[in-house]
Amino acid sequence: MVNNGDERFITELDQYLFGQGTHYDIFKKLGAHIMEVNGVQGVHFAVWAPNAAYVSVVGDFNMWNGYEGIMTRREPLGIFETFLPNAKIGDLYKFQITTRNGELLYKADPFANYAEMRPGTASRITDITNYNWGDKAWLAKRKEFDTKKSPMSIYEVHPGSWMKHPPKEGNTEGFYNYKELAHRLKDYVTEMGYTHVELMGIAEHPFDGSWGYQVTGYYAPTSRYGTPQDFMYFVDYMHKHNIGVILDWVPAHFPRDAHGLANFDGTPVFEYADSRKGEHPDWGTKIFDFGKNEVRNFLISNALFWIEQFHVDGLRVDAVASMLYLDYGKQSGQWVPNKYGGNKNLEAIEFFRHLNSVVKGRNEGVAMIAEESTAWPKVTADPEDDGLGFTHKWNMGWMHDFLDYMKLDPYFRKDNHNKMTFAMTYQTSENYINVISHDEVVHLKCAMVNKMPSQDKEEKYANLRAAYTFMYGHPGKKLIFMGQEFGQEREWSEERELDWALLGESKLNSGMKEYMKELLHLYRNYPAMYELDDTYDGFEWNDPDDSYHSVYSFMRKSKSGKNNLLFVCNFTPMRWEDYQIGVPKKKKFKLLLTSTDKKFGGSGTKKKENYIAVSKECKNKEYSFEYTLEPYEAAIFVF
Repeated sequence: MVNNGDERFITELDQYLFGQGTHYDIFKKLGAHIMEVNGVQGVHFAVWAPNAAYVSVVGDFNMWNGYEGIMTRREPLGIFETFLPNAKIGDLYKFQITTRNGELLYKADPFANYAEMRPGTASRITDITNYNWGDKAWLAKRKEFDTKKSPMSIYEVHPGSWMKHPPKEGNTEGFYNYKELAHRLKDYVTEMGYTHVELMGIAEHPFDGSWGYQVTGYYAPTSRYGTPQDFMYFVDYMHKHNIGVILDWVPAHFPRDAHGLANFDGTPVFEYADSRKGEHPDWGTKIFDFGKNEVRNFLISNALFWIEQFHVDGLRVDAVASMLYLDYGKQSGQWVPNKYGGNKNLEAIEFFRHLNSVVKGRNEGVAMIAEESTAWPKVTADPEDDGLGFTHKWNMGWMHDFLDYMKLDPYFRKDNHNKMTFAMTYQTSENYINVISHDEVVHLKCAMVNKMPSQDKEEKYANLRAAYTFMYGHPGKKLIFMGQEFGQEREWSEERELDWALLGESKLNSGMKEYMKELLHLYRNYPAMYELDDTYDGFEWNDPDDSYHSVYSFMRKSKSGKNNLLFVCNFTPMRWEDYQIGVPKKKKFKLLLTSTDKKFGGSGTKKKENYIAVSKECKNKEYSFEYTLEPYEAAIFVF
């Protein structure tokens, strides 16, 4: 029997800080770590299982025999630890937990950095401390990065289905390795002009169909695409080529899988004990107990882990609303009010304030992004100002109004004109990201191009080009899900790669991709499109009220007053001859981009380059110029 539990690695200070919820590097103590003790090389294991009777480490190194890896309990928190000299990198292991009822549980390590490829559920010993990073220049630049004033055009990617290899022996599912993905994705993202990639589902999860939003291994990049070191290479390579990396992060809930966090030591350790607080009826998942210091510590240190150990540039926090409201997705009798009788989860609110204060305090320039689907106030305000402390919030209100409008037959758009203008009434209340995410192109919602009305395919694509122009002109940072930039026509599925063949088969798809490329580069090259997103100083309607024509015209203004932009978007299949556009100054307006250009799949109607405003009042503007708007045309002018 091997038991070196008397070799204490977990100190009293470790336990005190973890018990206070402030041991931000706890991942360096719990889990499996290569080390040398008294000249002997081996692995130290530690796990928090406060209500367990006994815990052993079982794995390849001891024939999965619980008597060969007994752990020593440390009080007062119930952390178990041991050092095993015969364990080595690559070995699979689990914790064998004997509950107080005498039941044996086999749990994956909550702090493991690597996991067995599904359907296996064991943890795997690895060492993530020896990667030779090459992104020092990027990290230094990131400290100066002002997420509010800088361009952010985010490409949301599901790594397993962006591109795939043909199935072959040893890789029957065709997944790209993290390293392969890095090279292919870098080339594409650089060509297109995105500033960031946002990856779905990186933390280890057992079920592909959850897309990574039901996590069992919070500290492990999924082994579907390679090793943790491979994922480090991915981030490093992106940074070397000036591309930021954002991860989706899921602190809202976790699955019931037997090897995961649920009832970890035979009792609710990570989840609320009361099922009315600790379970999502609709999702069939467990809810973290934000009232426990150790649970909050587990999650906060996890956020820091991805940012500080893997150098990621931001976290998009999933399902924030489900954490803030005790009655989220629940019927009467399925939830418990807070101490004031309300439906706000006071513990989750404090968790967010703690999380964002620590993450941003330790990592300047990192983005903390909330997917918050309600009108919760001050999501991006500082905790000192009674806010939650996020840097950005997904603008779900804008997205729903925008998509509702775009799905309408053009005949009915004039009666719903305010759907496209309403978001500007609250634009400065938060720091927003305008999003069209994966959630909008699955579950019978249609791909973006097929949301567009009309039986005519060319009209659908023309409509989509105009829609994206409005989106990228509207204040707020940008996010678009993979495939929608070239007019993917099928709904997305995690089981297959994107329909890249369309780019070689249809000028509409290749033209859509070229149009998005020009739009994305224009976005990055003109500060008017991003530097004043959070203030009305950067935006002005030319005419928000032309419902008859279903035309929107507005200006985006730069801080310097130079290279301002004028957007004009026609959302009808009608040609508006000599359409009069009111402008505030007698200036020359140069046409930068029109969605009707033939190279984009448009009609190819010839347009002159320059338009001079004259002293003719229009829509409360002293000057104006005439421009013939083609059906579904979006035009951008610089002045």
